Amino acid sequence: MKKLAVAAFAALAALSLPALADGDAAKGEKVFNKCKACHDVDKGINKVGPTLKGVVGRKIASVADYKYSDDMAAKGAEGGVWDEATLKTYLPDPKAFVPKTKMAFAGLKKEDEVEDVIAFLKTKP
Repeated sequence: MKKLAVAAFAALAALSLPALADGDAAKGEKVFNKCKACHDVDKGINKVGPTLKGVVGRKIASVADYKYSDDMAAKGAEGGVWDEATLKTYLPDPKAFVPKTKMAFAGLKKEDEVEDVIAFLKTKP
């Protein structure tokens, strides 16, 4: 009986925790095709947008040879970092995060695509 109670408690505790999904880097690479016209992740070069090589963990607006919008530069000056939480906020609606961003992309509206792209970007240090 005691084992059953412990198992039931463990099951309820697991259900009450938020689901933690790390995303799928292979799927994220396919989703990143939407970003390739403006961003590079392999060579570390800037295109229309700054390189995203090494973006996860990097200070916002910190690519030295890229001209950011004033609003994006301000996010960087505030100490913002492109960590997973920040990317999860930014990628679905860039203009909500940085109202006067130069990025014209409307965002990734599917949560799984956001998580997959982040997983992919983490493979590009």
